[in-house]
Amino acid sequence: MSDKAVGQVPGSLDGSNIIEDQVEEEVEDSVEDAVDDTITDAAEEGVEEAVEDQLDELLLGPGDRFVEDKVEEQVEDAVQEEIEDVVEEVAEEEVQDTLEDAVEEQITDTVTEEVEDDVEQEVEEEVEQTVADNVEDTVEDQIEESVQQEVAQNVEENLESGVEESVEQTVEQSVETEVETTVESAVEVAVEENVEQVVEASAEIQVADAVEERLENEIDDILDDLESDLEVDEERIHREQWLVMAEPEVFEELAEKGYLFDTVTDLPGLGMRLAEVAGPSSFDITEVRRGVLDVVGKDRAEVDLNHIYTAGSEVAVLEEGIAPRAAIGMTSEVSDVAPRIGMIDSRVDTTHPALASASIESRSFVSPGAQLPDFHGTAIASIIAANDGQYQGLMPAAQVYAAAVFEQDEERGEIASTVSLLRALDWLISTHVDVVNISLAGPPNRLLETALQRAAQQNVLVMAAAGNGGPVAKPMYPAAYDTVVAVTAVDGGHKVFRLANRGEYLDIAAPGVGLLHARAGGGYAASSGTSFAVPFAAAAAANLRKLHPGADVMALLYQSAEDLGPPGRDEIYGYGLLRFGES
Repeated sequence: MSDKAVGQVPGSLDGSNIIEDQVEEEVEDSVEDAVDDTITDAAEEGVEEAVEDQLDELLLGPGDRFVEDKVEEQVEDAVQEEIEDVVEEVAEEEVQDTLEDAVEEQITDTVTEEVEDDVEQEVEEEVEQTVADNVEDTVEDQIEESVQQEVAQNVEENLESGVEESVEQTVEQSVETEVETTVESAVEVAVEENVEQVVEASAEIQVADAVEERLENEIDDILDDLESDLEVDEERIHREQWLVMAEPEVFEELAEKGYLFDTVTDLPGLGMRLAEVAGPSSFDITEVRRGVLDVVGKDRAEVDLNHIYTAGSEVAVLEEGIAPRAAIGMTSEVSDVAPRIGMIDSRVDTTHPALASASIESRSFVSPGAQLPDFHGTAIASIIAANDGQYQGLMPAAQVYAAAVFEQDEERGEIASTVSLLRALDWLISTHVDVVNISLAGPPNRLLETALQRAAQQNVLVMAAAGNGGPVAKPMYPAAYDTVVAVTAVDGGHKVFRLANRGEYLDIAAPGVGLLHARAGGGYAASSGTSFAVPFAAAAAANLRKLHPGADVMALLYQSAEDLGPPGRDEIYGYGLLRFGES
């Protein structure tokens, strides 16, 4: 047995000498018997052969029998002495070897068993004592707090009854006695009944925390790996360009590491800075993102492509349609409420008669020298704030801040980029609008998601079109983000627009089919699409914010909505049809 095994449990081999003596006696008896028999047989057989050989040499003939008898007698005496010597020597060696092996094996088995029993008992006692101490401390704290609260309440009641002096004298004794008695009984019961449960629960919590932490550390890498395997829709990005958005101090760290950026834009409303970087056609956005995050650390910067977004409107040939106020059932009276409503859309034709007297402030965020379309932006602005004798919007007194983000592209038509969206959103936050109306849709983008989260943190409500991709289309962004209200469109019969997206991200429905609106350059047109439903939700939310400051306006709108489709929230209508002005 090794010294290491003995050292693990001090004193565990105090009885090893007794065990060795007992084993030695038993082994010695059995070994001596077996060795005596074996050696005697072997020795006798060998001696007999030697005697025969010697007799053959000594006997000279038939007359030599006397010599033979003498020799045989002498040989037998010599053999007997030799056998005894051999037996004694061999027996002593065999006994010693066998005894040592047997003793060591016996002692090893005995000590191993004793060590295992001792260790197991010590571990069980230590775990039980640790759990008992923790349970006792926890129970004692809880009971003492409970008793103190109860006694304090009794004191207050007694003070009101005029027994202040009596209570003050007995409070301390009552608390100590009751706490001590209750703790002792509670600890005993808790230890007996809950030791196993506490240990299991603690283990489960530790495992769950470890798994959660590991998943959080690995989830970004997993998503990046998946993203790198997906094909990028070339029609939905500005090729050979990637973006970085972070707080200003992060860019200082990147500059120290040699990162150079083509264009840098401050976003004071978001508290961020945006950088645009030209990249070769072979660059991998996943590798770029990892490189930046390796420098500044996780969650301190966002890196993504410059994605493209479209309005996706459907324009009817006929110039007849349903007016906004008629579509929602509003009265003809003009509201005096003047909320601040932001728009992210195309340019607005403010010279149109329906918008000439409206309060609209416009700003462009497209590339220098780009051609700015104005059909969609003019339509949305008129639904919100038109104020003409022939045509009125939902809230003619509203102050509208229109951010132009669409530009005309020869290959892809009217498009907006992630860069233009970020700059527009930053401006609207700086103007302190109540609600932002986004009537466009496209792919997910990390920078846009972060910007929308910051807008929500500043209590800016953002609403966006669910998308016109059809019932089986993928979710569209920014509507599908949790911080954004996704709006779908219905017709006059409260049926969903045939090209509207479906999905769990939908929040509410509003009129958006055959809707009459101002047409850039003059006149009116009727259009359909989820983007034309957004102004209804934006105006309703802005109105409630002015009427009920501090209230959860979306909760009010959801509660008052007319349930359509399956009961409750569904993937077609969300919470149901918006009811303007009701809460």
